Amino acid sequence: MSLPTTSVRPWKQSVRRFLAIAGSCGLAVASLTAMAPAAHSVPASPAARTTAEAPLAYVTNYSDDTVSVIDTATAAVTSTFPVGDGPKGVAASPDGARLYVSNGDAGSVSVTDTATGTVTATIPVGNGANGIAVSPDGTRAYVVNSALQRLTVIDTAANTVTATITVGSAPQEVAVSPDGSRAYVTNYNARSVSVIDTATNTVTATVNVGGFPQGVAFTPDGSRAYVTRPYSNSVVVINTATNAVSANVPLSDGPYDVAVSPDGARVYVSRGQGATVATIDTATNTVSATTAAGNTPRGVAVTPDGGQVYAANGNSATVSVIDTATHTTSGIPVGTTPVDIAIAERPTADVGVELTATPRPGLLNGRIDYTVTLTNHGPRTLASATVTVDLPTPTGATSPDCTLTTGKATCTTTGLAPGAGTTHRITVPVAVLSLGTPYTVTATRTTSTPTDPNPANDSASRTCTATTALLINCT
Repeated sequence: MSLPTTSVRPWKQSVRRFLAIAGSCGLAVASLTAMAPAAHSVPASPAARTTAEAPLAYVTNYSDDTVSVIDTATAAVTSTFPVGDGPKGVAASPDGARLYVSNGDAGSVSVTDTATGTVTATIPVGNGANGIAVSPDGTRAYVVNSALQRLTVIDTAANTVTATITVGSAPQEVAVSPDGSRAYVTNYNARSVSVIDTATNTVTATVNVGGFPQGVAFTPDGSRAYVTRPYSNSVVVINTATNAVSANVPLSDGPYDVAVSPDGARVYVSRGQGATVATIDTATNTVSATTAAGNTPRGVAVTPDGGQVYAANGNSATVSVIDTATHTTSGIPVGTTPVDIAIAERPTADVGVELTATPRPGLLNGRIDYTVTLTNHGPRTLASATVTVDLPTPTGATSPDCTLTTGKATCTTTGLAPGAGTTHRITVPVAVLSLGTPYTVTATRTTSTPTDPNPANDSASRTCTATTALLINCT
């Protein structure tokens, strides 16, 4: 959730002043030619991956022109990367692979690869780039242009603007319905919400909500939209079937941003003038709790499990982490003037390693063929991976696609899509082995990008014994 913008604000100092004012106010033996079954392990279950795959929180630091990355498992900043001038809104693709940052002072959107923290594209969108949202299928990004009274639509495959839609005066924020069919835009000066059909990119309704609307968020079932009104000290509820206001929740201290819990039972609202985050019970539309935050909380976001709420505190250069069960708060230092926050899936690719050993008996050229199979269990594309295979020495091994050194083969893979696999082959002649001695070969993933969250399936082993060049058993 970005700062209210009724005109272009080219200088960061003006935002600092605004914030200050608001703040004050197992396997069988093979036969002679049988292949030993592949050694492998299955992908980890979701429960086993909970810690390793905890989501990441991304925070726009307006005055620093950066984004801070927070590991929600450790509640610590793991990296900070530069974006455009005056970053405000932030949204992530559904798979967490890309981050979209609206740069208010640059009139652009930075597209960032979350695995590397590098900007891969910069999309000009016009003056006053403010709130931003990504469609549930990840094909489109929607950017509010506060100074131009419009919503800009971006094709995320091509990273190009495909449409602009005129909305009300001084639009602030945008939210896309869970089914992706509608976008709601809050119009600050017009005191309304524009309802946009995303199939036709047209405004199909205007909901008069009064009171300078700022933040907007849908419930998971899409039946309601919650809209904050900072200067009317309330949150209104829109029935999305009728596009009419169905409830008004009084809430003091300048309710600013809004986020809904994954189960739809609670709504969390930052209160810019009260240094708190309020919890609204959606069954009764009443405030059920108030929890301390930092100075001038702005953007809020909820973790996918609903266990924590993150709030960007504009005047204290911190992010508050609120435990939703105990309503206790901890703080994380970030950059200067944090404005918005998005929580997204961690960029991970679970690499599974399998190893087969196939005896090839022969009086003069008996050998063992090893096949290393790498499978990307996702969810992200595997950018690169290295597997090291420990071999008996001396081996006289050969390989068409791995690098061989004494006692080792190094195999590399790049660009493996989720669900895809690739193989590497290594041949070891029996003549160099001591007959009757078991030899164990182990293949191990040693490095990969992005992070592998599941070490349980990172290695596989095979043991082979050559009694003679004609009798080779592998297990």
